[in-house]
Amino acid sequence: MKERVAITVKRGVQNEEPHFEVYHVPYREGMSVLDAILWVRTNIDSSLAVRYSCINANACKECMVMVDGKTQYACTTRLLNRDTTIEPLSNKVLIKDLVTDIVPPKENLHFIVKNTPSNV
Repeated sequence: MKERVAITVKRGVQNEEPHFEVYHVPYREGMSVLDAILWVRTNIDSSLAVRYSCINANACKECMVMVDGKTQYACTTRLLNRDTTIEPLSNKVLIKDLVTDIVPPKENLHFIVKNTPSNV
């Protein structure tokens, strides 16, 4: 049997009480946290929301999450051979599960519309 590690993922949506779910994923040396999250999405729970864009360098930073309390890129952070807790960024607006609103405030459409003079 393959060696497995537990990842605990904080789940939920904005304005609702979050909860934690534990998933046991196959562990292989060198795998990333993103590898583990995507394995869960593919094999256990397709409803797990996560954002990443590794094929487009212009969209990098989309996979940022909290790994054991530290802000990390899920794609470059190595999963360790131990239990790991993964949470959405705490300083951003939660959309769902690990997805947060990462658009800089002044680039956010709501900000632009609100701060655009009406005669433009």
